[in-house]
Amino acid sequence: METVFPDIRTGLGFDVHAFAPDRELWLCGVNVPAPLGLLGHSDADVALHALCDALLGAAALGDIGHHFPDTDPRFKGIDSRLLLRHVVDLIVSRGFRISNVDITIIAQAPKLAPYIEQMRLTVGQDLGIDASRVSVKATTTEHLGFTGRKEGIASLANVLLLK
Repeated sequence: METVFPDIRTGLGFDVHAFAPDRELWLCGVNVPAPLGLLGHSDADVALHALCDALLGAAALGDIGHHFPDTDPRFKGIDSRLLLRHVVDLIVSRGFRISNVDITIIAQAPKLAPYIEQMRLTVGQDLGIDASRVSVKATTTEHLGFTGRKEGIASLANVLLLK
């Protein structure tokens, strides 16, 4: 007799964007005051892009570039929260629910501690889950690599989906 296991899926997402002048800095759907924003086809919210990839990966639905190609003018300057909500709709339509998410933002600057709680609330709202199931952390690379040289920001996201 075959044992039936619950359908539990994990997903890992990663994204990187370079700093750019004359752009706003958006992280986890929150506008962070900073002298530079991030370069990208959309609003370049590196954390939400990593989260979208983690969700899509857990459900085996490809990646953010497949669903929202940077060659498509419809996504030029788009709010990444709209992309995330679309990904959530895809996940839910396939019978998944989001158990929890864990996001790490890797940046030497700016300091993100004052914005973490708002980021958790915003992401939870977009995912349709309580903020207690959303972890957002910020770390530096101790001045090493491109993030340490303040050339850009990277982000990792991990998710757990249940079916």
